[in-house]
Amino acid sequence: MTLDSYIATLIFGYILVVARIGSAMLFLPGFGETQIPLRARLSFALVLCLALYPVVPVVDRQPDTPSAMFLLLLAEATIGLWIGLTARTLLSAMQFAGYQVGQVSGLANAFGPSLGSFEGATLMATLLLVATVALLFITDTHHIILRGLMESYTVFPPGVIMAGDLAQQIVHAASRSLYIGASIAAPFFVMGVILNLGMGLANRMMPQLPVFFVAAAILIGVGLIVLAVAAPSMIEFFLAELVTWFGTFRF
Repeated sequence: MTLDSYIATLIFGYILVVARIGSAMLFLPGFGETQIPLRARLSFALVLCLALYPVVPVVDRQPDTPSAMFLLLLAEATIGLWIGLTARTLLSAMQFAGYQVGQVSGLANAFGPSLGSFEGATLMATLLLVATVALLFITDTHHIILRGLMESYTVFPPGVIMAGDLAQQIVHAASRSLYIGASIAAPFFVMGVILNLGMGLANRMMPQLPVFFVAAAILIGVGLIVLAVAAPSMIEFFLAELVTWFGTFRF
């Protein structure tokens, strides 16, 4: 191998790493947040790819034809986007839980800021998402995410796309995200049923009672108390699920 071909192979290998890891970084929780400036995200992705390049398996030689190079880059970008989108789908469980909490406790506000979430978020969804992203870094869970990116080369060798498995797993992640969100919001469902049942009985016994005004204050107060007590367990449960998913790349 000549020096020119060796340098070209090194550069192409780095581009392959950027195609997979850089694509995943666009949507990964914590790393792909829109509040982070684009230049900062791009710079971090390039530096991270350069740091991981020596320890990830890439092609030994550059493909001979441009079409083969394009297909290889497309396969790596597809796998990276799948990893990032699946992780973001799991993170949407916190938005779903926050939306349910806001609806039950009377704190839903369509004009609330949608930091780290999709459109139409509530204040509770924004609070849970921001707290989850912050604790993701505080608890060093981002190290597991980066290790999962590195070990994804064991499950998905460069240039290999298992389309059926990718589609099946992202559907499973979507259903798992719905399960996580419903499980996290379960205490508030119970709280809403008990309080609304109690206020309904009170209204039957005292028809002149302004139930709406009384119930709104009670729902907000009790909802904030339950949130303060349950929030640590809610976020801990989600982070454990996220760690479990990224741990699957080790096998």
